[in-house]
Amino acid sequence: MVDSENHTASSDADAQLAAMGYKAELPRSLSFFSVLGLSFAIMAVPFGESTTLSIGLTNGGPVTIFYGWIFITIISTIIAASLAEICSAYPTSGGVYYWSAILANKKWGSLASWTTGWLGIVGNWTVTTSICFSGGQLILSAIGLWNESYVPAAWHVVLMYWAVLCVVLLTNIFASKHLDFINAVCVYWTAASVLIILVTVLSMGKGGRRSAAYVFTEFDATRAGWQPGWAFFVGLLQSAYTLTGYGMVAAMCEEVQNPEREVPKAMVLSVAAAGVTGIVYLIPILFVLPDVDTLLAIPTGQPIGYIFMTATGSAGGGFALLCLIVGIQFFAGVGSLTATSRCLYAFSRDGAVPGARIWAKINKRYDVPLNALLFSTLIQGLLGIIYLGSSAAFNAFTGVATICLSASYALPILILLISGRHLVANAHFRLGKFGYAINIITVLWIPLAIILFTMPTVIPVTPSSMNYASVLFVFFGGVSVLWYVINGRKHFTGPHVPTLDEFGKKQILNIATVGDELTDQSR
Repeated sequence: MVDSENHTASSDADAQLAAMGYKAELPRSLSFFSVLGLSFAIMAVPFGESTTLSIGLTNGGPVTIFYGWIFITIISTIIAASLAEICSAYPTSGGVYYWSAILANKKWGSLASWTTGWLGIVGNWTVTTSICFSGGQLILSAIGLWNESYVPAAWHVVLMYWAVLCVVLLTNIFASKHLDFINAVCVYWTAASVLIILVTVLSMGKGGRRSAAYVFTEFDATRAGWQPGWAFFVGLLQSAYTLTGYGMVAAMCEEVQNPEREVPKAMVLSVAAAGVTGIVYLIPILFVLPDVDTLLAIPTGQPIGYIFMTATGSAGGGFALLCLIVGIQFFAGVGSLTATSRCLYAFSRDGAVPGARIWAKINKRYDVPLNALLFSTLIQGLLGIIYLGSSAAFNAFTGVATICLSASYALPILILLISGRHLVANAHFRLGKFGYAINIITVLWIPLAIILFTMPTVIPVTPSSMNYASVLFVFFGGVSVLWYVINGRKHFTGPHVPTLDEFGKKQILNIATVGDELTDQSR
């Protein structure tokens, strides 16, 4: 009976996908909990907040870190709700670039789709790069727990980054049939890790404890050089970078049964779960925070291991807790590369990327877009070389990932507001009378966020403190424009936009399915 229901759900989802102009090529093997776990894994709250901790410490300290987290959680929930509604109406792996095309008019559809798609794919590439790169830094920081004089050379960092990237790639290839299980384990691992860290650091507290007044009211922006109010907003990059990847799971729509219901729910609930997780994780960390200047002087730029070592009173204790964070990084890297490869696969189906036919192929042995996985990994591996020329590369990766993903989220929502919210009238996930307000808040916030996250985190600016996110953004933007001039303007017409007749057939199919279910129940 269950198998029959699953088959029916898969058939309906495949028919809906066909109405949007695409053939179902990937197995629908992911459950709601798996997609929730994937979104939760990509955000990787304890890992993301730990690896970008120096940004918050520099730009205000506890107030920026704690209240900034709460503020960004609220904003992210609003953005996720806006995306979830559109995803519910148009569930395809094309995600944001498909939504921009179908919501825009015929004249601007292809250009809107092209722009959104390139922002999305660059955001996907760089968010995976930043996750794996900071994972490599985190692993190397463990050496410093026993040898404080150890300063990793740039090539050490790059080699470790490549090692992490390879592990993530191999998992995506050879464990592809177990991604449902891996995503589920991520939720339990993260929850257990946060509880273990909370109990351990608060019960031991060998380095002493801060007062509640310090944790909830301390604000010191002198290290940033910015005016206090501006420093707070610049410091929001720490939380905004962590709470960014929820929109990436739209790329998994073609591997989920009932994607119009399950994926939107997973988007919103994952942000809510991440918000609670962040509060539970950050409060104990702030209570046992050592001297801030000492933390900012850590050679690897990753002070969390030192915080754990100070709290437990031993290098071994610090290492054990650090391993929990590294485990979370593994899930984040795997999930991020999974979503990235599907995003490239979907974008390539419509011929928007050089070599599109190659990246749009599905490997039947592993049931994954293998070429898209390999090409994405190659691009990300090459990006890591930037670190050999500038130690500020990590800030560039986090910045450009946040900028591009945020911009790709904003465009379809803006187009929806311009074209009219009647275009999501058939969505299963509805925002109702609050829809306009929620969409408008999203569209107003994201441009401000893009400006904020291109700013250097410290002034006066030096080559090592410069935020090179804008440079990377311009580079990839140049590639997009060049390819549009060479190929896109002649051949790219955007994804297939269903006609009213096709939508009508889809609705008839849905009604017929409901009728069959009611008949079965009556029997």
